[in-house]
Amino acid sequence: MAREYKDSGIEWIGQIPKEWEVCPHKHIMFKKKEIQEHYAGQDIISLTMNGVVVRDLDAGGKMPLSFDGYQIIYPNNLLLCLFDIDVTPRCVGLINNYGVTSPAYSQFVVKEKGYPPYYDYLLRYMDDHKCLLHLSKNLRSSLTETDFGQIKTCIPPYTEQQKIADYLDKVCGEVDEMLALQETMIEELKAYKQSVITEAVTKGLNPNVLMRNSGIDWIGDIPEHWEAKKLKYIVDYIESGTSVNAGNVPAQANEYGVLKTSAVSKYVFDATENKTVVSEEMDKVSCPVRKNTIIVSRMNTPELVGACGYVEKNYDNIFLPDRLWQVHFVDTVYVKYIWYALRGSNIRNYYSSLSVGSSSSMQNISQSQFSNGSIPIPNDVEEQCAITSYLDTKCSEIDSLIDLKQAKIEELKEYKKSVIYEYVTGKKEVV
Repeated sequence: MAREYKDSGIEWIGQIPKEWEVCPHKHIMFKKKEIQEHYAGQDIISLTMNGVVVRDLDAGGKMPLSFDGYQIIYPNNLLLCLFDIDVTPRCVGLINNYGVTSPAYSQFVVKEKGYPPYYDYLLRYMDDHKCLLHLSKNLRSSLTETDFGQIKTCIPPYTEQQKIADYLDKVCGEVDEMLALQETMIEELKAYKQSVITEAVTKGLNPNVLMRNSGIDWIGDIPEHWEAKKLKYIVDYIESGTSVNAGNVPAQANEYGVLKTSAVSKYVFDATENKTVVSEEMDKVSCPVRKNTIIVSRMNTPELVGACGYVEKNYDNIFLPDRLWQVHFVDTVYVKYIWYALRGSNIRNYYSSLSVGSSSSMQNISQSQFSNGSIPIPNDVEEQCAITSYLDTKCSEIDSLIDLKQAKIEELKEYKKSVIYEYVTGKKEVV
């Protein structure tokens, strides 16, 4: 017998099974806030893109000096972030562990007629599609407990809530395994790409070439006709920009933009990673981006200090901040080869080892340290060009494979979202 449906009265849900109810969240769940004055050593719980997780206190990262005043949370309750809904990556999760968490989060207890895992899936879908955003208030896109409680939701029979959640656990678990596999393959391809670059800029393309000791431990052996040359001998000059007030969107053709450090964080130059300079400060910008240079990040995490990108054309309206350098080289080298050499694992690790700073997440190197770094380099510019051409082709092939894996990931994510929607709204029935 075909299932009968009715209009839920909720725009994003649409039709629901006839036997399902509709009522405000406040009839299904209520907020519980229990502050612990003095931290007693419980697990620290956070809401992340992977759901509600126990924080590893030894893993570093940004942590408060004290956990006094954190709230106690309990398994099988829901943890929500009801502020900055438009930018927060994940606003809802199911609590699996007893512990404490930031008082900024909201803990909701699901009443007897509701099954917490079902409402975790339902609210997760709402979160993914920002269904709460248009209901939020003020500049921080926030919801109060009262606002949230008044939002209507659907209520399947309790046993059906259980069936739906159990089925989604199974299907989403399988999808997550496939996602993890794709992610692993992407990381393997990235590691392979890095090894290809490092091998080519350290050993060259001739496997039979005679090798000699470079004299630098972290470089090792190089072809006998190469040099391990300090950058200061091939750098013409280094420019630094000016940090100015800017908006959050990239500049258009008729606007000025100042680069973000993320413009080179993937070891390629991405001009779209910029912010529009406010009109009052347009006269303060300096150092426009110029072709055949290398943009270098002097400040970032230890792994990304010295990250760089090769610039292929002029950008007259895009300028550097003070955290980025624009490095110009002498005419006797092929600049794009130098960019590949600066992507080698040896020089990357060298710059990371030199970085210093008051924050573990924001380290610096000086221009002197950068310029005193050594890279293996063929004396023949034609060989530099040949290695560059080889790496252009090889890296493009690897990037194409990575793009295919990334496309598969997006496909799986969309499938997962659609499955959750179809079952939490009753469009499909678990049989």
